[in-house]
Amino acid sequence: MIPNILSIAGSDPSGGAGIQADIKAISANGGYAMAAITALTAQNTQGVSGVRMIDPAFVAAQIASLRDDIRIDAVKIGMLGTAAMVDTVLGALDGLSAPIVLDPVMVAKSGDRLLQADAVAALRAGLARATILTPNLPEAADLLDRPEADSAPAMEDQATALLALGPKAVLLKGGHLPGGACPDLLATAEGLTWLPGPRHATRKTHGTGCTLSSALATLLGRGLPLPEAALGAKTYVARAIARADALSVGKGHGPTHHFHSFFEDPQS
Repeated sequence: MIPNILSIAGSDPSGGAGIQADIKAISANGGYAMAAITALTAQNTQGVSGVRMIDPAFVAAQIASLRDDIRIDAVKIGMLGTAAMVDTVLGALDGLSAPIVLDPVMVAKSGDRLLQADAVAALRAGLARATILTPNLPEAADLLDRPEADSAPAMEDQATALLALGPKAVLLKGGHLPGGACPDLLATAEGLTWLPGPRHATRKTHGTGCTLSSALATLLGRGLPLPEAALGAKTYVARAIARADALSVGKGHGPTHHFHSFFEDPQS
């Protein structure tokens, strides 16, 4: 059975991140994509020039209309923007037994802030609702109010600290670490598991966080156990980055190739 995956996130008109990336990643990983939109943005591969938040009550109405009619097998939460949106979205999901992947979208690849400072505390307070939290290193530092991790031991320390805040699991993404590798770290009550991976020399990484969390939600919605789902999502994103040069989109941080597996590899 094809799982129904709900993304709750902002819109990226350039198609590389946000709802647009989520729909692509969910579809590419075997899910049926649904969306509740929290924000409209004016952005491209070079940056964000404007944000218009949706009324939180209307976001709750979007979620309620889906819950009234459609089985939801997993949820991905992305850009929430404000404390009111954090509280409203988490409240709208009360009683839902499906896994929830929470991607704490705080700052865009261009450096533009997408989560208001006063919303960080609300997000931190709601982490217990998450099946798995998927921060990058700057987001983890923001949530913990600590300096950004710059080594594997520091990542282990911060992943453990994030787990203590309440989520059932944490997938701490190591893409900001220096060096030629790109390891991620899965933290659960059973312990820490490193997911190694190569670093690809490219600027085409717009929306990688959105893409990973949506792929992970889809694989969990398909019934895969968490370690297998986390590794599968990481592998999917790595391949999407490796094949991103097949796309010619924008002059800044270009998108990954979400549907790489559906296209013939030009190197083969």
